[in-house]
Amino acid sequence: MNDILCVSHIPSFVVLGDNERDLRQLQNIFLSEATLLGFTKTGALMEWLEDNDADLLLLDFSRLHEEVEKQTLLKRVRAIRNMARVPVILFTDAIDAAKEEHFLHSGAKEYLLKPFFPDVVRSRVNHVLRYEYLHNHLTQEVSHQVALAEKRLAAGRRLFQEMVLALAKTIDAKDRYTSGHSERVADYARSIAERAGEPKETLEEIYYIGLVHDIGKIGIPKNIIDKPGRLTDDEYTVIQSHTIIGASILQNIDEVPWFAIGAHYHHERYDGQGYPQGLKGEEIPKLARIIAVADAYDAMTSCRSYRSALPQDMVRAELIKGRGHQFDPYYADIMISMIDEDPDYSMREQTSLVTA
Repeated sequence: MNDILCVSHIPSFVVLGDNERDLRQLQNIFLSEATLLGFTKTGALMEWLEDNDADLLLLDFSRLHEEVEKQTLLKRVRAIRNMARVPVILFTDAIDAAKEEHFLHSGAKEYLLKPFFPDVVRSRVNHVLRYEYLHNHLTQEVSHQVALAEKRLAAGRRLFQEMVLALAKTIDAKDRYTSGHSERVADYARSIAERAGEPKETLEEIYYIGLVHDIGKIGIPKNIIDKPGRLTDDEYTVIQSHTIIGASILQNIDEVPWFAIGAHYHHERYDGQGYPQGLKGEEIPKLARIIAVADAYDAMTSCRSYRSALPQDMVRAELIKGRGHQFDPYYADIMISMIDEDPDYSMREQTSLVTA
């Protein structure tokens, strides 16, 4: 079977030739291997291209003497619907390095010298058609594979989110006083980060970090977590260990190295008086500084074993008091502005408040 036929289908060639003899010669070269339609008038060619399709366009530049006329012709062809990517082969009766460079930079795929040598014409045409076929096939295959990859990625993200949400619910279920705490912290932290101008990928990261920031509580005895009164010094030391436990659990997940940040550092204080490492200021990872504000806000606006949720004005006052001490002042200010935009105090665990 002929190479041209092997490309995909019987191709259609459109030729702008110098004379009828050239057109007949080209028709004899391809015979029944291609549908070849020839024109000797530029106007007739352009009119036909407006309403028809072609696999290959062959233009005789030897008939055009002015360079501007040649450039205009190619631009007019490319402007026609469906002609932007149709390959073009140029004919010429003379060639030099400058003209060859001009032809190829003009957008032509190949050029042919006149008079025609059948084997050369067939070889050049076949080369162009095969290139276009492979290019189109590869483009379609890449698009198909990208679509499949995006579908798998979306499914993977949904699975990841569902698993992390399930894990967050498991964490919160251990403490009967913190139902929904992890999800609220995640939401607050994402809102703070968004207002701080963080990029979309950071917003997604901090949401997941917020969901698992308390995962270390899995390793804390339930009698200490549920204790209704004040903790002893020893019990408080045990509670503090949840940051180390959480970090040790999450740092083993190599695919998401940032996952352990919140669990490890959300109890560090801006003034260096926090735990577990006593980091100070911007030594504390940025995402952990955001989580710390969100975590403290939810702790104050939720019921605990030893108290009810605090009134909004008291929560606001505590955040102002903690600026530059417990909290990064920048993120504390953002949280305060969120409070000021919430006159109905809807941004909290939906329980009864302590009477002021």
